[in-house]
Amino acid sequence: MTDLTDYAKNLLGRALCGRVPSLPVAVWAALGTGGADSTGLTGEPAGNGYARQRVTFTGTGPQRNAAALSFNFTAAVGTLTHLGLFDAASGGNPLTHAALSSPVSVGGPGTITVAVDALTVTPE
Repeated sequence: MTDLTDYAKNLLGRALCGRVPSLPVAVWAALGTGGADSTGLTGEPAGNGYARQRVTFTGTGPQRNAAALSFNFTAAVGTLTHLGLFDAASGGNPLTHAALSSPVSVGGPGTITVAVDALTVTPE
């Protein structure tokens, strides 16, 4: 994931200038139907068992998810095309987003899993 939101760019800018911003203490992954640098992830599902998943990262350079993420659905939500990171389990500030390697259609109950090390954050 290299597409930082405007919020994240401003956060990093303040940090680089020694302004001591309030950095996230935890990060949650979310799924959606699109993404933009200004707003982050768009089209996030509501209901149907969906919930953002807390992510723990590891690494000294590029950051990778340390555990698999499981998004569970109890009903159809359509086709999901993007994954984004936020600083809260709901609401909060968007940090980054990227397209999935391939769209995933959720036509009924099921689970979308992101394998260990499959989510990489490399700001450029």
